[in-house]
Amino acid sequence: MSPEYIFETSWEVCNRVGGIYTVLSTRAATMREHYGDNVVFIGPDVWGNQKCPFLKENKKLLSGWRKYALSQGLQLTIGRWNIPGEPIAVLVDFNQFFNQKDDIYGHFWELYKIDSLQAYGDYDEASMFGYASGVVIESFYNYFKLKGHDVVAHFNEWMTAFGLFYVKEHLPKVGTLFTTHATSIGRSIAGNNKPLYDYFEGYNGDQMAQELNMVSKHSVEKQAAYNADCFTTVSYITDKECKQLLNKSADVLTPNGFELDFVPQNELFETKRNEARNKMKHIAETLFDYDLPEDVLFIGTSGRYEYKNKGLDVVMQVAKMMNDKSCCNRQIVFFITVPAWQKGARQDLLQALKSDKKLVSGNRETTHELVDYRNDNIINAMHWYHLNNQWYDNVKIVFVPSYLNGDDGIFNCTYYDLLIGMDLTLFPSYYEPWGYTPLESVAFHVPTLTTNVSGFGMWAERYSNNLQDGVGVVERTDSNWFEMCHNIVEQIGHYAQQSAAEIQKSRDCAFAIAKKAQWKHFFKYYEEAYDFALSRHLLS
Repeated sequence: MSPEYIFETSWEVCNRVGGIYTVLSTRAATMREHYGDNVVFIGPDVWGNQKCPFLKENKKLLSGWRKYALSQGLQLTIGRWNIPGEPIAVLVDFNQFFNQKDDIYGHFWELYKIDSLQAYGDYDEASMFGYASGVVIESFYNYFKLKGHDVVAHFNEWMTAFGLFYVKEHLPKVGTLFTTHATSIGRSIAGNNKPLYDYFEGYNGDQMAQELNMVSKHSVEKQAAYNADCFTTVSYITDKECKQLLNKSADVLTPNGFELDFVPQNELFETKRNEARNKMKHIAETLFDYDLPEDVLFIGTSGRYEYKNKGLDVVMQVAKMMNDKSCCNRQIVFFITVPAWQKGARQDLLQALKSDKKLVSGNRETTHELVDYRNDNIINAMHWYHLNNQWYDNVKIVFVPSYLNGDDGIFNCTYYDLLIGMDLTLFPSYYEPWGYTPLESVAFHVPTLTTNVSGFGMWAERYSNNLQDGVGVVERTDSNWFEMCHNIVEQIGHYAQQSAAEIQKSRDCAFAIAKKAQWKHFFKYYEEAYDFALSRHLLS
């Protein structure tokens, strides 16, 4: 069965804070190609008096419904998401529901035994948005008289689960889907330095929720998985996690795809790549106060600043090991582009770049000023490992603690505009349900190293397991730290000494793998999930 209308809700609709933004924004064009404007994305209005930079507001779009929703007390911003496909997006102001928070929590305790008493942090804000999204779907459904049509409502992550519960109660004819991109308990176990893999089958989700003070988030996520008409997750490794920690396997696996229309082609690709390399080289030389050789090897890593989960600890160990011994005949610069707590662009570096002079004072480590320099994990690792960025070091590190959104003050380009200039990327994640960063890398013809405990790594192993074939997949467990690091060092060292023809072949192989992960190949899994939700819904 195929839906006539799709509502999809996420905290990251028109709100770029993580990998789910990439999931939705790259899939939107394919969805609109299939369903036109019968796809409606719903996100949080977190912008206050500011204009959302990701939304092209259109007050004429759905104007009749807008007035109807306003009469119901809903404050909506409606327009088109500024991404390929430009789907309809609705941002809802959820603050009005805080006055009803205790009643909402009490009601869902009675219906689903969701324990919100122990909530803290972002739980209240997320739950009120989830609830508001359900009210928005109900308003749209009633205004356009969708009763009798095949309609699905898709909710991403625990933050939107209250919307799923609302829809199930008030719109019983709508098929519901719930996707967990990473279980809250699995992420928390890994983030609290507990051995997730060696003792995996001994973990009980409810028990760990108590121990890790995650009762409320775990409760809402578990009930959403059980009560959705179709429960999905993004990879085999996350499905295993769901089965163990939520006691519920996914009904359908929906791996994350990518669209290659983000990638420049032919001569433009080479132009963009040269621009990126020149920019990285110029900024690094200005920061270090000396010139770099033309054949310098640029290695990138990026993602959320989860020091262990994202494998940043491994990146630092690998840099240290490669600096201690000359494992190749090329100098290496690691670009660690991980947003951190920072005040903005370093003014001394900015002035040096403007005057085309080297930076003769200040640290040689960061491009932006950190708020808490002394307690930063990456900075502390650099000092501990004596990675001082001296001219005689084999390995240098440039820490870019800012979002690369085009106006960071130093690079003033997007992440993709910088990624295209890398020679390699390294994403040795410990906890990675899917892993968009390595997929983005190969899409830009950049070979990458990742691990077999990432969803993308597990998927890519069927096509490649070393850098020469585009994607290196290294084994990672709770007990093979140094063996894994040595493996990475050897692969990078071997790659760095390849001929130009061999490197080009590896880059071509990387792009070939990316083509296999396009949404045109992966969207069929979502169609399967829609069918599952509608069919099960009709049978219930």
